[in-house]
Amino acid sequence: MILKAFSSGCSALTGVEAIANAVPTFRTPRVRRAQRTELMLGGLLGTMLIGLAVLIHRDHVAPRGGVTVLAQLTAGAYGTGWPYYATNLLVTLVLGLPANTSFGGLPVLMSLLARDNRLPHIFGLRAERPVYRYGVAAVALLAALLLLATDADTHRLLPLFAVGVFIGFTLSQAGLVRHWATRRPAGWKRRAVINGTGALLTALAGVVLLFTKFLAGPWVVVIAVPLMMLLFVRIQRYYTEVGEELGLGRVPAPPPRRTGSLVIVPIGEVSKLARHALGAALALGDEVVAVAVHGDPGRSRALEEAWARWNPGVRLDVIDGPHRSLVQPIVGYVQRAPEDGRQFAVLIPEVEPRHRRYEILQNQRGLLLATVLRARTDVVVCLLPDRLKL
Repeated sequence: MILKAFSSGCSALTGVEAIANAVPTFRTPRVRRAQRTELMLGGLLGTMLIGLAVLIHRDHVAPRGGVTVLAQLTAGAYGTGWPYYATNLLVTLVLGLPANTSFGGLPVLMSLLARDNRLPHIFGLRAERPVYRYGVAAVALLAALLLLATDADTHRLLPLFAVGVFIGFTLSQAGLVRHWATRRPAGWKRRAVINGTGALLTALAGVVLLFTKFLAGPWVVVIAVPLMMLLFVRIQRYYTEVGEELGLGRVPAPPPRRTGSLVIVPIGEVSKLARHALGAALALGDEVVAVAVHGDPGRSRALEEAWARWNPGVRLDVIDGPHRSLVQPIVGYVQRAPEDGRQFAVLIPEVEPRHRRYEILQNQRGLLLATVLRARTDVVVCLLPDRLKL
């Protein structure tokens, strides 16, 4: 009973680390202001805990299914009228603030891991606003899956959360001990003793939580942490191998001399879109070839006649496309192009509507063609948007 009470008390104390994490956001002197805030938080938590204990003892409140202890205390104080619902709504809004700390801290941690090549680099990208959007999305998805797996039962979630928190506390305190022992500034022994004591206490709390509430959820942490460490190692190994293959950190050989370039432009009809694409291709390459795919001989002749009347100064190759297919004939045409040392590029024009709601009305053959070309050939693939005014 004492061990379970101790572990429950440790679970209730999680969250006070948010002040330590937010030290850089305090005004100077930051450390002193953060220490005062931490003391004020400890005093407030202690006062609330003692007050709730007194009220629970006075009103003989016991845990019941479907009703929290706070809700029972509120009903005993105000009744079940509108003050009861207003208080519960305020408690819900207040609990939304600590729930937001994970969305503020974990994406930043994921960005640091991505910078160290232990997570995909996409988690290090920020949006137009200084927010790690992919990290936030990952946290939201994982939180939703966790809520579904536990049926949003706080009695199952708290031990799971607390064990993970105390593992992090122990690692950070042990890391500080190593930091002081390595740097050895003035007064480093006193600081190392303080952090070492903290690491010992948090490790003890984590072990107590793990053994007293193992089946209530901490077993997930025992499995998840080694798997995450293995994942980090595998991701870092991949980036290391990629860096070796790309020669990162080494001076490469001079680039090859330019021997000419060929730009292939898939087109459908003689139009302003074709004019836009050919103009861009002529600016990029020494030789430009327009390629059209038609399975109907009548339409092929009509296109060749229109091309002759237009006479853009670019050769047109019309290839047969059975089953109204565009991708496979053009991929085959590119694969059959002579390899004479020239740089090959495929410039794919695309119609881009003004409003995103109209994108579904445009065919996606250009994007599909670019994907297949990148997968099956080594040519340079360029997508050229032609923005509409509609």
